[in-house]
Amino acid sequence: MESRAIKNIVARQVFSKRGHPGIEAVVELENGIIEKAMCTAGLSIGTHEVKFVYDGGEKWKGKGVLKAVQNASERIVPHLIGIDCANQSEIDYTMLHICENAKEELGGNAIAAISAAALKAGAKSLGVPLYHHIGGEKARILPVPSAPGITGTRRYGSKSEKHGTKPSITFQCYDFPTFEDASYAAWEIHQLWSEKMKKAGVWPPDSWYFFDVPPGIYKDDLELFGLMADTIREAGYDGRVGIQIDVAADTYYDKKTGLYSGLLTPEPKNKEQMLDLYKKMVKDYPVIIIEDPFNEEDYESHARLTQSVDIQIVGDDLYTTNPDRVKIGIEKNATNCVLLKVNQIGTITETLDMVNLAYNNGMGVMPCESRGEGETIADYSVGINAGSIRESAINDIANRLLEIEKELGSKAVFLGKHGLKGRRFQS
Repeated sequence: MESRAIKNIVARQVFSKRGHPGIEAVVELENGIIEKAMCTAGLSIGTHEVKFVYDGGEKWKGKGVLKAVQNASERIVPHLIGIDCANQSEIDYTMLHICENAKEELGGNAIAAISAAALKAGAKSLGVPLYHHIGGEKARILPVPSAPGITGTRRYGSKSEKHGTKPSITFQCYDFPTFEDASYAAWEIHQLWSEKMKKAGVWPPDSWYFFDVPPGIYKDDLELFGLMADTIREAGYDGRVGIQIDVAADTYYDKKTGLYSGLLTPEPKNKEQMLDLYKKMVKDYPVIIIEDPFNEEDYESHARLTQSVDIQIVGDDLYTTNPDRVKIGIEKNATNCVLLKVNQIGTITETLDMVNLAYNNGMGVMPCESRGEGETIADYSVGINAGSIRESAINDIANRLLEIEKELGSKAVFLGKHGLKGRRFQS
Protein backbone atom coordinates (compact mmCIF):
# COMPACT_ATOMS: atom_id res chain seq x y z
CA MET A 1 0.00 0.00 0.00
CA GLU A 2 2.68 2.45 0.99
CA SER A 3 4.59 1.92 -2.25
CA ARG A 4 1.64 3.38 -4.18
CA ALA A 5 1.42 6.46 -1.99
CA ILE A 6 1.82 9.86 -3.64
CA LYS A 7 5.28 11.22 -2.85
CA ASN A 8 5.12 14.48 -4.77
CA ILE A 9 3.28 16.34 -7.51
CA VAL A 10 4.88 19.00 -9.67
CA ALA A 11 2.83 21.36 -11.83
CA ARG A 12 4.11 23.54 -14.65
CA GLN A 13 2.95 25.65 -17.57
CA VAL A 14 3.40 23.97 -20.96
CA PHE A 15 2.61 24.60 -24.61
CA SER A 16 -0.47 22.90 -26.04
CA LYS A 17 -1.76 22.09 -29.51
CA ARG A 18 -4.39 24.78 -29.04
CA GLY A 19 -1.90 27.63 -29.36
CA HIS A 20 -2.23 28.75 -25.76
CA PRO A 21 -0.63 27.42 -22.56
CA GLY A 22 -1.86 24.42 -20.65
CA ILE A 23 -1.07 23.11 -17.21
CA GLU A 24 0.80 19.83 -16.80
CA ALA A 25 0.88 17.80 -13.58
CA VAL A 26 3.58 15.24 -12.86
CA VAL A 27 2.73 12.71 -10.14
CA GLU A 28 5.52 10.80 -8.42
CA LEU A 29 4.80 7.80 -6.19
CA GLU A 30 6.83 6.36 -3.33
CA ASN A 31 7.66 3.35 -5.51
CA GLY A 32 9.32 5.58 -8.12
CA ILE A 33 6.52 5.58 -10.68
CA ILE A 34 6.08 8.92 -12.45
CA GLU A 35 3.18 9.89 -14.71
CA LYS A 36 1.98 13.18 -16.16
CA ALA A 37 -1.11 14.69 -17.77
CA MET A 38 -2.11 18.03 -19.24
CA CYS A 39 -5.22 20.18 -19.21
CA THR A 40 -5.88 23.01 -21.65
CA ALA A 41 -8.88 24.88 -23.03
CA GLY A 42 -10.54 24.02 -26.33
CA LEU A 43 -11.71 26.16 -29.23
CA SER A 44 -15.45 25.90 -28.65
CA ILE A 45 -15.89 26.45 -24.91
CA GLY A 46 -19.28 25.95 -23.33
CA THR A 47 -20.49 28.46 -20.77
CA HIS A 48 -21.03 25.70 -18.23
CA GLU A 49 -17.57 24.15 -18.44
CA VAL A 50 -15.44 24.02 -15.31
CA LYS A 51 -13.78 27.37 -14.68
CA PHE A 52 -10.06 27.61 -15.35
CA VAL A 53 -7.73 29.94 -13.48
CA TYR A 54 -5.78 32.22 -15.82
CA ASP A 55 -3.17 34.89 -15.13
CA GLY A 56 -4.81 37.70 -17.09
CA GLY A 57 -2.77 40.65 -18.26
CA GLU A 58 -1.02 41.00 -21.62
CA LYS A 59 1.41 38.07 -21.51
CA TRP A 60 0.10 34.97 -23.31
CA LYS A 61 -2.91 37.17 -24.18
CA GLY A 62 -4.15 36.66 -20.65
CA LYS A 63 -4.18 32.87 -20.98
CA GLY A 64 -1.10 32.10 -18.91
CA VAL A 65 -1.68 29.50 -16.19
CA LEU A 66 1.07 30.29 -13.68
CA LYS A 67 -1.56 31.17 -11.06
CA ALA A 68 -3.08 27.72 -11.52
CA VAL A 69 0.41 26.21 -11.25
CA GLN A 70 0.95 28.08 -8.00
CA ASN A 71 -2.40 26.94 -6.65
CA ALA A 72 -1.54 23.35 -7.50
CA SER A 73 1.82 23.53 -5.80
CA GLU A 74 0.85 25.46 -2.68
CA ARG A 75 -2.80 24.63 -2.03
CA ILE A 76 -3.56 21.27 -3.63
CA VAL A 77 -0.45 19.08 -3.47
CA PRO A 78 0.01 19.20 0.34
CA HIS A 79 -3.42 17.58 0.77
CA LEU A 80 -2.57 14.67 -1.54
CA ILE A 81 0.79 13.52 -0.23
CA GLY A 82 0.54 9.99 1.14
CA ILE A 83 -2.77 9.03 -0.53
CA ASP A 84 -2.84 5.64 -2.26
CA CYS A 85 -2.75 6.52 -5.96
CA ALA A 86 -4.96 3.56 -6.82
CA ASN A 87 -7.77 5.23 -4.86
CA GLN A 88 -8.91 7.71 -7.50
CA SER A 89 -12.08 8.82 -5.73
CA GLU A 90 -10.17 9.73 -2.55
CA ILE A 91 -7.74 11.84 -4.57
CA ASP A 92 -10.52 13.62 -6.44
CA TYR A 93 -12.81 14.24 -3.50
CA THR A 94 -9.88 15.51 -1.45
CA MET A 95 -9.21 18.15 -4.08
CA LEU A 96 -12.86 19.08 -4.43
CA HIS A 97 -13.18 19.69 -0.68
CA ILE A 98 -10.05 21.76 -0.11
CA CYS A 99 -12.26 24.84 -0.13
CA GLU A 100 -15.90 25.64 -0.79
CA ASN A 101 -15.58 26.44 -4.51
CA ALA A 102 -12.42 24.49 -5.22
CA LYS A 103 -12.62 24.41 -9.00
CA GLU A 104 -13.33 28.09 -9.37
CA GLU A 105 -10.88 29.22 -6.70
CA LEU A 106 -8.01 26.80 -7.31
CA GLY A 107 -8.63 26.24 -11.01
CA GLY A 108 -10.49 23.46 -12.76
CA ASN A 109 -7.44 23.20 -15.00
CA ALA A 110 -5.13 22.50 -12.03
CA ILE A 111 -7.51 19.93 -10.55
CA ALA A 112 -8.12 18.21 -13.89
CA ALA A 113 -4.43 17.83 -14.71
CA ILE A 114 -3.65 16.32 -11.30
CA SER A 115 -6.67 14.00 -11.44
CA ALA A 116 -5.68 12.63 -14.85
CA ALA A 117 -2.02 12.23 -13.93
CA ALA A 118 -2.96 10.39 -10.73
CA LEU A 119 -5.17 8.00 -12.71
CA LYS A 120 -2.28 7.12 -15.00
CA ALA A 121 0.09 6.65 -12.06
CA GLY A 122 -2.48 4.44 -10.35
CA ALA A 123 -2.76 2.20 -13.40
CA LYS A 124 0.99 1.86 -13.71
CA SER A 125 1.36 1.11 -10.00
CA LEU A 126 -1.15 -1.73 -10.36
CA GLY A 127 0.63 -3.05 -13.44
CA VAL A 128 -2.39 -2.82 -15.71
CA PRO A 129 -3.16 -0.81 -18.87
CA LEU A 130 -5.00 2.44 -18.25
CA TYR A 131 -8.17 1.21 -19.99
CA HIS A 132 -8.18 -1.84 -17.71
CA HIS A 133 -7.73 0.36 -14.64
CA ILE A 134 -10.81 2.32 -15.73
CA GLY A 135 -13.10 -0.49 -16.84
CA GLY A 136 -11.63 -3.78 -15.65
CA GLU A 137 -12.11 -6.96 -17.70
CA LYS A 138 -15.20 -5.48 -19.35
CA ALA A 139 -13.12 -2.83 -21.13
CA ARG A 140 -12.83 -4.25 -24.63
CA ILE A 141 -14.87 -2.19 -27.11
CA LEU A 142 -13.03 -0.15 -29.75
CA PRO A 143 -14.87 3.02 -30.82
CA VAL A 144 -16.01 4.06 -34.29
CA PRO A 145 -13.50 6.75 -35.43
CA SER A 146 -13.44 9.38 -38.14
CA ALA A 147 -11.01 11.03 -40.55
CA PRO A 148 -10.70 14.84 -40.69
CA GLY A 149 -12.49 16.63 -43.51
CA ILE A 150 -13.38 20.31 -43.38
CA THR A 151 -12.97 23.17 -40.98
CA GLY A 152 -13.01 26.94 -41.39
CA THR A 153 -13.77 30.01 -39.37
CA ARG A 154 -16.03 32.21 -41.46
CA ARG A 155 -16.54 30.60 -44.85
CA TYR A 156 -20.08 31.98 -45.15
CA GLY A 157 -19.67 35.44 -43.76
CA SER A 158 -20.01 34.95 -40.00
CA LYS A 159 -18.42 37.85 -38.13
CA SER A 160 -18.34 36.03 -34.80
CA GLU A 161 -14.97 36.11 -33.10
CA LYS A 162 -15.64 33.20 -30.80
CA HIS A 163 -16.31 30.16 -32.97
CA GLY A 164 -12.72 29.21 -33.76
CA THR A 165 -12.71 26.65 -36.55
CA LYS A 166 -16.29 25.43 -36.36
CA PRO A 167 -18.18 23.72 -37.75
CA SER A 168 -15.77 20.86 -38.34
CA ILE A 169 -16.81 17.97 -40.55
CA THR A 170 -15.35 14.46 -40.64
CA PHE A 171 -15.74 11.07 -42.31
CA GLN A 172 -17.09 8.63 -39.67
CA CYS A 173 -16.08 5.05 -40.56
CA TYR A 174 -18.72 2.86 -38.96
CA ASP A 175 -19.49 -0.34 -40.87
CA PHE A 176 -16.32 -2.43 -40.53
CA PRO A 177 -15.37 -5.61 -38.67
CA THR A 178 -12.41 -4.14 -36.75
CA PHE A 179 -10.99 -0.80 -35.71
CA GLU A 180 -7.98 -1.50 -37.91
CA ASP A 181 -10.26 -1.90 -40.95
CA ALA A 182 -12.09 1.32 -40.10
CA SER A 183 -8.79 3.13 -39.66
CA TYR A 184 -7.53 1.98 -43.05
CA ALA A 185 -10.76 3.10 -44.73
CA ALA A 186 -10.34 6.48 -43.06
CA TRP A 187 -6.81 6.76 -44.41
CA GLU A 188 -7.94 5.88 -47.95
CA ILE A 189 -10.74 8.42 -47.86
CA HIS A 190 -8.49 11.13 -46.43
CA GLN A 191 -5.99 10.55 -49.21
CA LEU A 192 -8.70 10.98 -51.84
CA TRP A 193 -10.17 13.96 -50.02
CA SER A 194 -6.74 15.59 -49.85
CA GLU A 195 -6.42 15.33 -53.62
CA LYS A 196 -9.79 17.03 -54.09
CA MET A 197 -8.93 19.80 -51.66
CA LYS A 198 -5.61 20.45 -53.36
CA LYS A 199 -7.32 20.78 -56.72
CA ALA A 200 -9.83 23.21 -55.16
CA GLY A 201 -6.99 25.35 -53.83
CA VAL A 202 -7.64 24.44 -50.20
CA TRP A 203 -4.12 23.51 -49.16
CA PRO A 204 -2.25 22.56 -47.04
CA PRO A 205 -4.17 20.82 -44.23
CA ASP A 206 -3.80 22.12 -40.70
CA SER A 207 -1.95 20.29 -37.95
CA TRP A 208 -5.05 18.17 -37.27
CA TYR A 209 -5.29 17.11 -40.97
CA PHE A 210 -8.39 19.24 -41.51
CA PHE A 211 -8.75 21.54 -44.52
CA ASP A 212 -9.56 25.14 -43.63
CA VAL A 213 -11.97 26.39 -46.30
CA PRO A 214 -11.85 30.16 -46.96
CA PRO A 215 -14.82 32.19 -48.24
CA GLY A 216 -15.83 32.04 -51.89
CA ILE A 217 -15.00 28.43 -52.78
CA TYR A 218 -18.32 26.78 -51.91
CA LYS A 219 -21.75 28.39 -51.82
CA ASP A 220 -22.81 26.42 -48.73
CA ASP A 221 -22.05 23.29 -46.73
CA LEU A 222 -24.63 21.30 -48.66
CA GLU A 223 -22.27 21.55 -51.61
CA LEU A 224 -19.50 20.26 -49.37
CA PHE A 225 -21.65 17.36 -48.15
CA GLY A 226 -22.27 16.38 -51.75
CA LEU A 227 -18.55 16.41 -52.46
CA MET A 228 -17.89 14.32 -49.35
CA ALA A 229 -20.58 11.82 -50.38
CA ASP A 230 -18.94 11.54 -53.81
CA THR A 231 -15.59 10.93 -52.13
CA ILE A 232 -17.03 8.14 -49.98
CA ARG A 233 -18.58 6.56 -53.06
CA GLU A 234 -15.40 6.85 -55.13
CA ALA A 235 -13.41 5.22 -52.35
CA GLY A 236 -15.79 2.27 -52.40
CA TYR A 237 -17.29 2.84 -48.96
CA ASP A 238 -20.82 3.98 -49.76
CA GLY A 239 -23.10 2.94 -46.89
CA ARG A 240 -20.12 2.18 -44.65
CA VAL A 241 -18.77 5.67 -44.02
CA GLY A 242 -20.86 8.72 -43.15
CA ILE A 243 -20.51 12.40 -42.32
CA GLN A 244 -20.09 13.68 -38.76
CA ILE A 245 -20.56 17.39 -38.04
CA ASP A 246 -19.48 19.29 -34.95
CA VAL A 247 -21.71 22.30 -35.50
CA ALA A 248 -20.87 24.21 -32.29
CA ALA A 249 -24.03 26.18 -33.09
CA ASP A 250 -23.93 28.30 -29.96
CA THR A 251 -20.88 30.11 -31.28
CA TYR A 252 -22.95 31.36 -34.25
CA TYR A 253 -26.00 32.25 -32.20
CA ASP A 254 -27.08 35.83 -31.59
CA LYS A 255 -29.11 35.94 -28.38
CA LYS A 256 -30.59 39.32 -29.24
CA THR A 257 -32.05 38.24 -32.60
CA GLY A 258 -32.42 34.50 -31.99
CA LEU A 259 -30.67 33.88 -35.31
CA TYR A 260 -27.72 31.75 -36.40
CA SER A 261 -25.60 33.76 -38.83
CA GLY A 262 -23.20 32.27 -41.37
CA LEU A 263 -23.74 28.73 -40.10
CA LEU A 264 -23.74 25.99 -42.78
CA THR A 265 -25.28 28.42 -45.27
CA PRO A 266 -24.74 32.18 -45.69
CA GLU A 267 -28.17 33.48 -44.69
CA PRO A 268 -29.23 34.04 -41.06
CA LYS A 269 -31.62 31.33 -39.79
CA ASN A 270 -33.95 30.94 -36.84
CA LYS A 271 -34.25 27.66 -34.95
CA GLU A 272 -37.13 26.42 -37.13
CA GLN A 273 -35.10 27.00 -40.27
CA MET A 274 -32.09 25.29 -38.66
CA LEU A 275 -34.26 22.30 -37.80
CA ASP A 276 -35.49 22.05 -41.39
CA LEU A 277 -31.94 22.35 -42.67
CA TYR A 278 -30.71 19.52 -40.43
CA LYS A 279 -33.57 17.27 -41.54
CA LYS A 280 -32.73 17.99 -45.18
CA MET A 281 -29.05 17.23 -44.55
CA VAL A 282 -29.90 13.84 -43.02
CA LYS A 283 -32.35 13.03 -45.82
CA ASP A 284 -30.16 14.05 -48.77
CA TYR A 285 -26.64 13.22 -47.57
CA PRO A 286 -24.97 10.47 -45.51
CA VAL A 287 -24.97 12.60 -42.36
CA ILE A 288 -24.91 10.20 -39.39
CA ILE A 289 -23.77 12.34 -36.43
CA ILE A 290 -24.63 15.93 -35.57
CA GLU A 291 -23.05 17.55 -32.51
CA ASP A 292 -24.35 20.70 -30.82
CA PRO A 293 -26.94 21.61 -33.51
CA PHE A 294 -28.48 24.43 -31.42
CA ASN A 295 -27.37 26.87 -28.74
CA GLU A 296 -26.28 25.52 -25.39
CA GLU A 297 -29.51 26.34 -23.53
CA ASP A 298 -31.99 25.11 -26.14
CA TYR A 299 -32.79 21.60 -24.90
CA GLU A 300 -36.16 21.70 -26.65
CA SER A 301 -34.77 22.19 -30.17
CA HIS A 302 -32.22 19.46 -29.56
CA ALA A 303 -35.06 17.17 -28.52
CA ARG A 304 -37.13 17.99 -31.60
CA LEU A 305 -34.22 17.15 -33.87
CA THR A 306 -33.42 13.92 -32.02
CA GLN A 307 -37.03 12.82 -32.41
CA SER A 308 -37.15 13.87 -36.09
CA VAL A 309 -34.12 12.01 -37.40
CA ASP A 310 -32.73 8.51 -36.93
CA ILE A 311 -29.08 9.33 -36.32
CA GLN A 312 -26.74 10.13 -33.42
CA ILE A 313 -27.31 13.59 -31.93
CA VAL A 314 -24.54 14.62 -29.53
CA GLY A 315 -24.48 17.26 -26.82
CA ASP A 316 -21.18 18.97 -26.02
CA ASP A 317 -21.64 22.63 -25.06
CA LEU A 318 -25.15 21.55 -24.09
CA TYR A 319 -23.77 19.27 -21.35
CA THR A 320 -20.06 20.07 -20.80
CA THR A 321 -19.59 16.58 -19.32
CA ASN A 322 -21.61 17.79 -16.34
CA PRO A 323 -23.92 15.23 -14.69
CA ASP A 324 -26.39 17.92 -13.62
CA ARG A 325 -26.83 19.13 -17.19
CA VAL A 326 -26.97 15.58 -18.54
CA LYS A 327 -29.86 14.91 -16.12
CA ILE A 328 -31.80 17.76 -17.73
CA GLY A 329 -31.03 16.34 -21.17
CA ILE A 330 -32.31 12.94 -20.08
CA GLU A 331 -35.53 14.42 -18.72
CA LYS A 332 -36.16 16.29 -21.96
CA ASN A 333 -34.88 13.54 -24.30
CA ALA A 334 -32.66 16.24 -25.76
CA THR A 335 -30.03 13.98 -27.38
CA ASN A 336 -29.13 10.31 -27.57
CA CYS A 337 -25.41 10.84 -26.94
CA VAL A 338 -23.16 13.04 -24.81
CA LEU A 339 -19.67 14.18 -25.70
CA LEU A 340 -17.01 13.39 -23.13
CA LYS A 341 -14.17 15.80 -22.51
CA VAL A 342 -12.57 14.80 -19.25
CA ASN A 343 -11.12 18.22 -18.55
CA GLN A 344 -14.50 19.93 -19.01
CA ILE A 345 -15.74 18.71 -15.65
CA GLY A 346 -12.56 18.59 -13.58
CA THR A 347 -11.99 15.12 -12.16
CA ILE A 348 -11.93 11.53 -13.36
CA THR A 349 -14.42 10.50 -10.67
CA GLU A 350 -17.00 13.05 -11.80
CA THR A 351 -16.41 12.03 -15.40
CA LEU A 352 -17.13 8.38 -14.67
CA ASP A 353 -20.24 9.40 -12.72
CA MET A 354 -21.46 11.21 -15.82
CA VAL A 355 -20.69 8.17 -18.01
CA ASN A 356 -22.67 5.86 -15.74
CA LEU A 357 -25.57 8.30 -15.69
CA ALA A 358 -25.64 8.42 -19.48
CA TYR A 359 -25.38 4.66 -19.94
CA ASN A 360 -28.02 3.92 -17.32
CA ASN A 361 -30.43 6.11 -19.27
CA GLY A 362 -29.76 4.71 -22.71
CA MET A 363 -27.46 7.47 -23.94
CA GLY A 364 -24.19 6.92 -25.76
CA VAL A 365 -20.92 8.58 -24.78
CA MET A 366 -18.54 9.93 -27.41
CA PRO A 367 -15.03 10.84 -26.13
CA CYS A 368 -13.14 13.75 -27.65
CA GLU A 369 -9.53 14.85 -27.23
CA SER A 370 -9.68 18.61 -27.16
CA ARG A 371 -8.80 19.56 -23.61
CA GLY A 372 -5.26 18.19 -23.53
CA GLU A 373 -6.10 14.51 -23.02
CA GLY A 374 -3.88 13.46 -25.94
CA GLU A 375 -3.65 9.79 -26.84
CA THR A 376 -4.88 8.97 -23.32
CA ILE A 377 -8.37 9.53 -24.72
CA ALA A 378 -7.96 6.16 -26.45
CA ASP A 379 -7.68 4.41 -23.08
CA TYR A 380 -10.57 6.44 -21.70
CA SER A 381 -12.68 5.39 -24.67
CA VAL A 382 -11.96 1.68 -24.34
CA GLY A 383 -12.15 1.91 -20.54
CA ILE A 384 -15.77 3.08 -20.71
CA ASN A 385 -16.64 0.94 -23.78
CA ALA A 386 -17.59 3.96 -25.88
CA GLY A 387 -19.25 3.13 -29.17
CA SER A 388 -17.80 6.09 -31.06
CA ILE A 389 -15.07 8.70 -30.74
CA ARG A 390 -14.38 12.08 -32.31
CA GLU A 391 -11.74 11.88 -35.07
CA SER A 392 -8.97 9.46 -33.91
CA ALA A 393 -8.77 7.35 -37.07
CA ILE A 394 -5.40 8.43 -38.50
CA ASN A 395 -3.42 10.12 -35.73
CA ASP A 396 -1.58 9.35 -32.47
CA ILE A 397 -4.85 8.37 -30.84
CA ALA A 398 -5.44 5.87 -33.65
CA ASN A 399 -1.99 4.42 -33.00
CA ARG A 400 -2.91 3.82 -29.37
CA LEU A 401 -6.29 2.32 -30.30
CA LEU A 402 -4.60 -0.03 -32.76
CA GLU A 403 -2.17 -1.01 -30.02
CA ILE A 404 -5.04 -1.69 -27.61
CA GLU A 405 -6.87 -3.75 -30.23
CA LYS A 406 -3.77 -5.94 -30.59
CA GLU A 407 -3.35 -6.20 -26.80
CA LEU A 408 -6.93 -7.36 -26.38
CA GLY A 409 -6.65 -9.87 -29.22
CA SER A 410 -9.72 -12.07 -29.47
CA LYS A 411 -11.37 -10.13 -26.62
CA ALA A 412 -11.48 -6.94 -28.70
CA VAL A 413 -14.90 -5.90 -30.00
CA PHE A 414 -15.63 -3.34 -32.69
CA LEU A 415 -19.35 -2.67 -32.63
CA GLY A 416 -19.26 -0.74 -35.89
CA LYS A 417 -22.66 0.70 -36.77
CA HIS A 418 -24.14 -0.76 -33.58
CA GLY A 419 -21.81 1.49 -31.63
CA LEU A 420 -23.75 4.51 -32.90
CA LYS A 421 -27.01 5.81 -31.50
CA GLY A 422 -30.10 6.39 -33.60
CA ARG A 423 -32.70 4.09 -35.08
CA ARG A 424 -30.74 3.79 -38.31
CA PHE A 425 -28.01 1.78 -36.61
CA GLN A 426 -29.92 -0.39 -34.18
CA SER A 427 -31.41 -2.90 -36.62
